[in-house]
Order: sequence, then C-alpha cells, then structure tokens
Amino acid sequence: MVADGDGWSPLGLDRSFRITNPDKPFFPGGETKGDLIAFYAAIAPLLLPHLRDRAIVLARFPNGAEGEWFYEKQAPSHRPDWLPTAPLWSEHRGEAIDFVTAPDVESLMWIANLGAIEIHPWLSRVATADSPDFAIFDLDPADGATWEQVVTVAEVIRVALERLGLVGYPKTSGATGLHVYVPIDALYPYDRVRRFVETIGRLVVGADPSLATLEWDIPKRAGKVFIDHNQNVAGKTIASVYSVRPRPGAPVSTPLLWPEVGEVDPAGFTIGTLWERVSRHGDLFAPVLRGGQRIEQAERALGIP
Repeated sequence: MVADGDGWSPLGLDRSFRITNPDKPFFPGGETKGDLIAFYAAIAPLLLPHLRDRAIVLARFPNGAEGEWFYEKQAPSHRPDWLPTAPLWSEHRGEAIDFVTAPDVESLMWIANLGAIEIHPWLSRVATADSPDFAIFDLDPADGATWEQVVTVAEVIRVALERLGLVGYPKTSGATGLHVYVPIDALYPYDRVRRFVETIGRLVVGADPSLATLEWDIPKRAGKVFIDHNQNVAGKTIASVYSVRPRPGAPVSTPLLWPEVGEVDPAGFTIGTLWERVSRHGDLFAPVLRGGQRIEQAERALGIP
C-alpha cells in the first residue's frame, strides 16, 4: 500500500480504492484501522477459501472496537462496481437482501475499510443457501463459567462425535468461547442440522447439568457453558475462522488442534501474534472445506426421527 492523500490505496492489485483513516486507533491496545486492513490483506490466502461463495454479514465498528457498532446485511449502496453481491431471500423482510461477498483480497480489504472488524459468513453457500455445509457447536461460557469448563464440554462433544463416526474441528471464538465445526454434505435443511446439534447438546447437559446448559434464559446459565444450537438457523451467522474480534489486543478466531485445546490461552492469538502459528501449521481449518460427512447414521444412533 502507498500513501494517497490522507488515505491509502492498494498497489499491485487488480482493483484499487481509497483507504481512509489508516492511523485511527481502533482497539484498546493501540492497534489501528490500518493494522486491521493489513491483517486481513495478509491472512487472505487462508481466509478467502472459507468465505468463497458465501453471503457475508458485516459487524461494523466505524469508531473502533469500543465505539458504537451495528450489523449490516444489505451491501452498502456506495460499494464499488467490481464488488460482487449475493441476493438471498429474507422471509423476515419479505424481499431479497443483497449480501456482500468476498472472492478476493481487494473485496476483503474494502470490507475492512468500512470498519468491519468482524466477518460473519453464512453457514451455507449461495448455491445451496437452504442447506449448511457444516454444523456448529457454539460454546459460550456464561458469567461465572471458566475456560476449563469450555474445554471439558468441547472434549465431551469431540468424543460424542467420534462415537457417532463424525469428526469436528475446534477454533477459538476470538472472545471467551469455542466453536466446534462439523463439516457435513450440503443435503440437509437448517432445521434438521439444528435438531442434530441440539440432541447432542442435550446429551452433554444430561451427563453433567452443572457443567453445561441449553437454557435460553440468560440468568439461568450462570456458572455454566451455554451450548447455542440456535446458531444453526438460516441467516444466522458466527464470526468466521480468522475473523478479528473487537476486544483488547485485536484477538483472532483461530483454529486449534484437539490436543492443545486445554493448553492454549484463547486470547493469545492476535493480529500481531498469529503469524508464527500460521507459518508452523498452515490452515488447520482446511479439512472443514474438503468435503462433508453424512449424518443419517448418527441421527439413527441418537434416536432422531
């Protein structure tokens, strides 16, 4: 990137645009908007495959992580002509929404320039919008719960999946929780996938009700890990792997190896510290993209009609 007036413009890219306020502090630790954009440009080779052919919801923070923010589904009207969008029908609105997509590094950088700290792709691809190609266990520690509890719940889910003949892949949420992705063939409607995740969640809760919960009433979750099966709903999204989160240090949602889940500091992977790990491991979430798994046999074992 090179200076261009009071902003910056990418050089050597097929498309260009003006980057605004790159020196603006964006995180409590002093990381700037330019740091955010530079991170997304650098991580693009790993991140873009996970965004390809997916509608994206933007979590925009125009004044940084500590300022007011909002989700944006409809692609901004001032988007460049070269930025592709994906029109998907919204039952709630009764009309199609033109979602942003990110097929290339220029699109990703343009999104970051909006102040979109977080990137939330759909669980399904545009061509199979009604059928997700992974099921997600979103493990969220409620007030009073610990990371150690999150790790225990994740391990129980790993074993349950293994006994069902399935493989899950963990990543930090980038905040306080953990996400377990189960790649599946894009054959099943969202409500079927949600029921599958909920059923396993109920087994986990039944094994130790003091450890985990599916309780929707927030005060009743205290001291427990909330297993949010309702993330598996059409149009609902979750922070992507390699998405930055609006927290001190600019942490990044980072894929993990199962043996290290209990050993890592979930806040330790940031836009400044992730690179040694990426150099060592590459994309640990690549298997999530390499074809799905069928869930019929697991459903029968779980007694799901």
